[in-house]
Amino acid sequence: MSNPVSTSTNKRIAAAAALASAIAIPSEGLKLLPYYDPGGILTVCRGHTGPDVQPNQKLDLATCDQLLDADMREALQIVERCAPGLPVRVLAAFGDAVYNIGPTVACDVTKSTAARMLKAGQLEQACRQLPRWNKARVFGVLTELLGLTRRRALEMAVCLGDAL
Repeated sequence: MSNPVSTSTNKRIAAAAALASAIAIPSEGLKLLPYYDPGGILTVCRGHTGPDVQPNQKLDLATCDQLLDADMREALQIVERCAPGLPVRVLAAFGDAVYNIGPTVACDVTKSTAARMLKAGQLEQACRQLPRWNKARVFGVLTELLGLTRRRALEMAVCLGDAL
């Protein structure tokens, strides 16, 4: 007999993965050849980074789809560990943010007001913190990026139940 708690969590993560991917796919675009993002990070496909990304190694669409699925599920599981039981829309929004910028936004209560609010169960307030995470280091300078501003606005709308 399956564990109803893990079945419920797995269903929430699956639903959140679909919603978060609907944010990530248009935000990231698709590049089959590795490139350096504005922050100087070697990236491929739909925002995949890591030691497996090699310059000049062309990937195919099926591989990119697999990478997005695995990376997004990992991001959602991170959020689930930091703030268990979030509604799907909140989990999806913060999952996409973690996929894009890392776990600090949702998990580090010493550096993120959003993480503190998630932990306290103040979900609307946590959602409204997402637009603050629209900067990246460009040539060592923290710079507001239009693409991040748009993405964080979409995440906030999803988080609040106003979009998708």
